[in-house]
Amino acid sequence: MEEERLTLCNFIKMKIKTIQSGSKGNCTLILCDNTNLIIDMGISYLTLKRSLEENSLSFEDFKGVLITHCHKDHTKGLASLIKKTNLNVFIPEEMYESLKEYIPYPKCTFISDEFNINDVKIELIHTSHDAPSSVGFIINHNNKSLVYVTDTGYINRKYLNRMVGKDAYIIESNHDEIMLMDGPYPRFLKERVISDRGHLSNKTTAKYLKKIIGNNTKNIILAHLSEKNNTEALAIKAMQDEELDKKANIIIAKQNEESALIEV
Repeated sequence: MEEERLTLCNFIKMKIKTIQSGSKGNCTLILCDNTNLIIDMGISYLTLKRSLEENSLSFEDFKGVLITHCHKDHTKGLASLIKKTNLNVFIPEEMYESLKEYIPYPKCTFISDEFNINDVKIELIHTSHDAPSSVGFIINHNNKSLVYVTDTGYINRKYLNRMVGKDAYIIESNHDEIMLMDGPYPRFLKERVISDRGHLSNKTTAKYLKKIIGNNTKNIILAHLSEKNNTEALAIKAMQDEELDKKANIIIAKQNEESALIEV
């Protein structure tokens, strides 16, 4: 067991593992040598604890939690995590008001648009969602770079330009536009999803990615797929229509199944 633990923890490169991704809960691990991070805590403490143990990890191996926004599918396990561990939460100060029921003030580290956690450099991407101060991240470590963006109706050109040529992308591919409009959601909810403060469609995500991926892009992880308004096949097809599958591995982050450990 100790040998397995050392094998997983001692990285030369950044690695990713999605634990859950979707409207029922979101949580992703970013593993960077001795600076490991959790992005979002929309699953139960016990679910994450069990996953870490199965991968020869513990909460003591992590430096903190990054939160994208306050919606419950990204935060519902946060109060329990903070109560049961020594982990701090890294958020913009403007986000605290929407999260104060989950996090005691002393457990917060307020972050600027560019900051470091040990040797990991992180830049914020300010997203457009119906939640206060929602963000995504550009994470840099050991000359490797990862973009993490979900829950946004669009990506501002300023931030899209900063996302160019990264090694890996975890990006929302929430819905197929036809499935959404023909589907069971009430009209107001359909309008929310397709609005500038909603979610990215497969087609929009594919067009963004076509503009920004580079020769060194190895993996594209499609995240936050809707169970009612999307399918894995439709998400993949949108990427194939832009020939993205010829330039990088296309991976689906699933709601009820952890991903493999993905090297950036």
